[in-house]
Amino acid sequence: MDFGRRPELRLGGVRVGQEANMARILVIDDEDRIRRMLRAALEMEGHEVIEARQGEEALRLHRDAPAELVITDILMPEKDGLEVIMALRREAPALKVIAMSGGGRFMLTHALHMTEPLGAFASLRKPFELDAMIETVK
Repeated sequence: MDFGRRPELRLGGVRVGQEANMARILVIDDEDRIRRMLRAALEMEGHEVIEARQGEEALRLHRDAPAELVITDILMPEKDGLEVIMALRREAPALKVIAMSGGGRFMLTHALHMTEPLGAFASLRKPFELDAMIETVK
């Protein structure tokens, strides 16, 4: 994904961050720990990150200030990730979506396989290595 380039940052001659593609990324997960971890990693890469705890909140945030990329959990209370992906794709057909899930073995396999036909371009099984998510975002 090409979101533009950020110049290398230096502080007193020391390199602070790497040149990175910058994007506005919406992270949706009902687990605070996962959202915080993804926010920290993605911000270190130069991205702007917004967080949502559940699907309805995510849809509202995206309508108010659209993201260029959405990373969503699949198994969430209220509105699950599959419903969120379908709603987002109806509103923004070109939106890029990454799905993630750590649900039960059968549900996980079934849910993640369903995400790509619904519009996700990638899916990751939890737990995943942060490097795998960063590479997927790039």
